[in-house]
Amino acid sequence: MIRIKFYLLVFSLVITSRSLSQTTDISGQVKASANLYGIHIINKSSNKFTITDDDGKFIIPARLYDTILVSGVQYKLNEFVVTDIIMQSKRVTINLEDKVNELDEVVVGKILTGDLISDIENSDVKRDINFYDVGIPGYTGRRKTQTERRIYEATTGSGLVPLNPLLNWISGRTKRLNEQLAREKQEKAVQSVNSKYSKLLFEETTLTEIQQNEFFYFCADDEQFMPMYRSGNELKMLQFLQEKLNAFKIQIEKE
Repeated sequence: MIRIKFYLLVFSLVITSRSLSQTTDISGQVKASANLYGIHIINKSSNKFTITDDDGKFIIPARLYDTILVSGVQYKLNEFVVTDIIMQSKRVTINLEDKVNELDEVVVGKILTGDLISDIENSDVKRDINFYDVGIPGYTGRRKTQTERRIYEATTGSGLVPLNPLLNWISGRTKRLNEQLAREKQEKAVQSVNSKYSKLLFEETTLTEIQQNEFFYFCADDEQFMPMYRSGNELKMLQFLQEKLNAFKIQIEKE
């Protein structure tokens, strides 16, 4: 009897854990006096948001116990938690009350106005700041390394015949910088592969720590290494490393 109760407890814990991590699209219906289009539905827990259509309908992804905010310009704020019943039915209905302006009322704290961007910023949903937030232009892509910046400076110029790229090409500086960039990318790839596959490869091995590190540079000398790394195919990379490990061990035995 005790064993059965234990299994039931474990089973319920597993089901609860799966429910908490499972994301489901919730179909909703907002009911209000008028103007059902464009009411803001904000999932505070996952930083997801959407707006209602002409009929007040919406769909938003949510997990069990997520907090959902419903905000409209002329309606009072409505906030609810996604319950197990909502998750099972995948449906929810929200009734909004009209907002009555009271001139003698002073509100202190966070206010949801019905403006989507304003509501997201005031609803405890955090997002990364960018250049547009402070009103200045800026580059939001991947930051260049020092070598990449040097290559850019060495290969760009203005005028009918840009002298800077020409002089750097003649002097060999552009070639040297490209070779340096290739070495840096290879080093980064070696460190990444080392970190990801070491435990799988060296679970049962007699190789020393120094030999293990040398092994990855041995692999990097193979022309297939970088294309394999860039492909992102982890299974093929592991097969490649296992084949290279056998060759590396044979080489060590010969030495």
